[in-house]
Amino acid sequence: MSLTTTQKRDAFRKLHESGCFVLPNPWDVGSAKILQHLGFKAIASTSAGMAWAMGRADGEVSLDEVLLHLSSLAHATDLPLNADFENGFGDAPADVAKNVALAVDTGVAGLSIEDYDQGRKGLYDFGLAVERIAAAREAIGHSGVLLTARSEGFIRGAPDMDETIRRLSAFAKAGAECLYAPGLRDEAQIRQVTQAVAPLPVNILAPGLPVAAIAGAGARRISVGGSLARVAYGAFYAAAQEIAEQGTFSAFAKPPGVPLNPIFAGG
Repeated sequence: MSLTTTQKRDAFRKLHESGCFVLPNPWDVGSAKILQHLGFKAIASTSAGMAWAMGRADGEVSLDEVLLHLSSLAHATDLPLNADFENGFGDAPADVAKNVALAVDTGVAGLSIEDYDQGRKGLYDFGLAVERIAAAREAIGHSGVLLTARSEGFIRGAPDMDETIRRLSAFAKAGAECLYAPGLRDEAQIRQVTQAVAPLPVNILAPGLPVAAIAGAGARRISVGGSLARVAYGAFYAAAQEIAEQGTFSAFAKPPGVPLNPIFAGG
């Protein structure tokens, strides 16, 4: 480790100024170090991947556990870390502000707040959703942490483009510096959102399109959510299932491809 938290935050902001970069999501320190080894410029936590690593379902992890996890990831590599901070672990703007301040203290370079009410299982009312982003912005203060605001309609059963753009635009006025509507599926949808909130950067949850196509539609940032963790656990499950059900080990015959000891040496 050679970069300070301030340097990481500055580097993260610069990544959003032009072009398009991939922001992969590790679920533990080992996966974070592999991503640094592969040359990525920044990483983001994944609430799903973290929960699975703890043997839980997404959304079943406490605030204290998330803060410890963020601190661990933020100090594991020289890469700036964006925090998947879910709904801020509170409904009221004051609670969001208090918890965001705690997240800032972990050393993250950015964090995202979503407009999904996990208790009510629906989007927060428009006014409250905007107030929550404004509270997060105030709590971040002059720390240099970049605030991303998420509107969850496309992955929460309410895929309304007009409402999504309405919310993202209001979040921008409330202080969000990057906008994110997970669940956009094609270049036309991505372009519609990026043009609506320009010049602010837009994050896209990788929809199966290549990086060049997503960048061409105007996005600045691409994340993968829990997909890398899902792939890793899927390969593990398939290999273990073969042993349990067939008593064979064919998965182990494949070349490993990952030089883990050299990557982790000295870490």
